Amino acid sequence: MTLDPATSDPATSDPSGASAASGAGQRPHEQRQSASPTPLEAAGLDLQRRLAALAAATALRAPGVAVLGAYDVLRPEPAERAHHRAAATVHLTPESVLLGPWGGEAEGAGPSADACGACLGVRWQRLRTRTEREALETGETVSAAGRWPILPDHAADAVWALYAWAFAPDRARAAAAVRRRGAVPGSAAEAASGGDSAGLPRVTRYDLETGLVRTVPLLAEPLCPHHGTPPDEGPLTLAPRPKPAQDRYRLRAPSGYPLPTDALANPVCGVLGAGVWNDVTSPTTAPVAGTVFMRGYAGLTDVTWSGQANSFAASRDLAFLEGLERYAGTHRRRADGLLTAAYDSLGDAALDPRACGLYAPQTYRDDPMLAPFDPARPIPWVRGHSLRDDRPVWVPARLVYYSAGTAADHFVFECSNGCATGSCLEEAILFGLLELVERDAFLLGWYGDAPLAEIDLASCDSPVIRAMTDRAALCGYDVHVYDNRIDLPVPVVTGLAVRRDDGPGTLAFAAGAALDPQTAVESAVSEILTYLPHLPRQVAERPAELEAMAEDFGLVRRLPDHAALFGLPRMKRHVRGYLEPPAVRTLADTYAEWERWDRPRGADLRDDVRWLRDALAGAGFDVVVVDQTAPEQRAMGLRTVATIVPGLLPIDFGWARQRALTMPRLRTAQRRGGLRDRDLREDELRRVPHPFP
Repeated sequence: MTLDPATSDPATSDPSGASAASGAGQRPHEQRQSASPTPLEAAGLDLQRRLAALAAATALRAPGVAVLGAYDVLRPEPAERAHHRAAATVHLTPESVLLGPWGGEAEGAGPSADACGACLGVRWQRLRTRTEREALETGETVSAAGRWPILPDHAADAVWALYAWAFAPDRARAAAAVRRRGAVPGSAAEAASGGDSAGLPRVTRYDLETGLVRTVPLLAEPLCPHHGTPPDEGPLTLAPRPKPAQDRYRLRAPSGYPLPTDALANPVCGVLGAGVWNDVTSPTTAPVAGTVFMRGYAGLTDVTWSGQANSFAASRDLAFLEGLERYAGTHRRRADGLLTAAYDSLGDAALDPRACGLYAPQTYRDDPMLAPFDPARPIPWVRGHSLRDDRPVWVPARLVYYSAGTAADHFVFECSNGCATGSCLEEAILFGLLELVERDAFLLGWYGDAPLAEIDLASCDSPVIRAMTDRAALCGYDVHVYDNRIDLPVPVVTGLAVRRDDGPGTLAFAAGAALDPQTAVESAVSEILTYLPHLPRQVAERPAELEAMAEDFGLVRRLPDHAALFGLPRMKRHVRGYLEPPAVRTLADTYAEWERWDRPRGADLRDDVRWLRDALAGAGFDVVVVDQTAPEQRAMGLRTVATIVPGLLPIDFGWARQRALTMPRLRTAQRRGGLRDRDLREDELRRVPHPFP
């Protein structure tokens, strides 16, 4: 899955990415010390006085009150206000009062040692509406519409009662009672998921309009300046990893991770968004999805994370794992380890981004969001490791964190290509590399108009595949799969669903790569099924726009445009090679040579990673890995990596931003793979936007 780089903008640094603690520039309007308080600030001061008066009659210390919604807390605040916010245990927002963090493993009398008020502020702001965030974060001029929020006596009394309950001397007993009741009173999500949030600090929300009280867990913000950065684990090394079985490459099931799902998705301070939803209308899968705003290349973008399995429980696990993978890959979640330097000054110690592909010269000329790579210009770099050469290497941050960047390094818009999550580095690396191989092969087949043999789906003995193709048939589609290997031995399968009546949503493509051929087929077909229920509607909603794209490919600018364009019946003329394949073979015949290949067939996943590394190195490629793992993931037993193989064709979205068309490999790979006796000529390239979803 990819994040649309055309609608995400890292140039405006957000500690959804890395600016909360990175010393990002401060704008005067954001960090002002108002001569006269705003209505929200005035209400906060009033609440502070009233709570102090109520505390005077008890043994409890009066709480510190901070306000949320008056300042951009995603950027560094003045020191006095920053320390006050971190220590505050009552937080007034325009519509609610948040109490906490309280409880957690550190069950003392003050705020939890696991998180602070500043962590809560960052998590809360990231969940605000687009309008609210733009007003806070981009310098929009705002004015108060009146005195708000209103705090009648009963509201102050309720806040004090909740505070006294949460921060009473016997708080440990109260916290234990909360955990016994399921961690989040009133949370259907927690009850349904069984999320593992025991020991996490809590935040209690009091709604000023309805009086509704809700308690949710809070994960500490890793970039909060009031917490130390976790130590760097040092050089990347591959370790032995026993597999559950010889042909099993995932060491743990998606349901086997202790995911604190109620901390990951809740409307107060969810890491990944305000909640999840089930699509009970889907006829092909049981989708579960969530969404969150992330600031990227072109401002705030709505990033959806989802899981698509055959049960809602399984889809839910996959959705949270994908959400965490995107959380780790969009922005760097550590405050250390960045180097700013020019490539010319690093030399062989750095990966040359030009080896990963650049856009055509006219793209840099015409696109104001881009500038050519300048080896003399300082840009941010992160630590990576070459598996081929077993040495550290500096990697442009722009190629690793695909919604983050600076004005100095906007030479390319990267996406989630090669990013993967697993239970360990070895597992994540294997699946990251398989994704790179899959997408490289797909683009070689598409732009190179390669003759791909079709695989007879009836020859697959998987009941899962049969069930999926039956569901597609009920939706009016026939499914085809093709052997998409070009010059690398790894099984890569491209899938194509064709609507029988040529209505909207005519064609849907997907791909899969795996060390087991049948798994690659399942992966491609499963991916297709996630698009079929929605593609006809997406095409029917914008027919004129898509027809214009079919006439002028330059209008294909965003990720969704690529798949939607091939929902038009007229685009079938561009896929004749798929609809009229040169051969149809059984799965066994197609991969007979692969099954005889000299490759690991043992019980150690490290051997599989080494074999794939050596296969790529033997074809002339380096294999570079960057550990993207967020601190939150590490606590859950997860690791996320970005894998980079300079020279393989990278996936891009937007017709003007296609690095694959400029790279030598597109012209030479079919000759290297024995599919042609010479390199491709320019007139033999299929210069049509790829249909990769």
